[in-house]
Amino acid sequence: MHRNLRISLLLSALAVMTACQFVPAYQRGDLARPEMAFDADPLGSKLNQHIYFSKEASTGGNGVAAGGCGCN
Repeated sequence: MHRNLRISLLLSALAVMTACQFVPAYQRGDLARPEMAFDADPLGSKLNQHIYFSKEASTGGNGVAAGGCGCN
């Protein structure tokens, strides 16, 4: 039983270590393109969140620290 556990832990560790990849400097520019971002327009998204939370008189969930009055 212990041998099977050791083998499975070893295989799991090897699988996790192979998931890490070094990205060369010449390829980092491709990964930093705007289309690769989670949010393509961060300023517009923040503005839309502010408007929504001001209208709903609520806040939270997206890192917006504001009240419902829209006066921040």
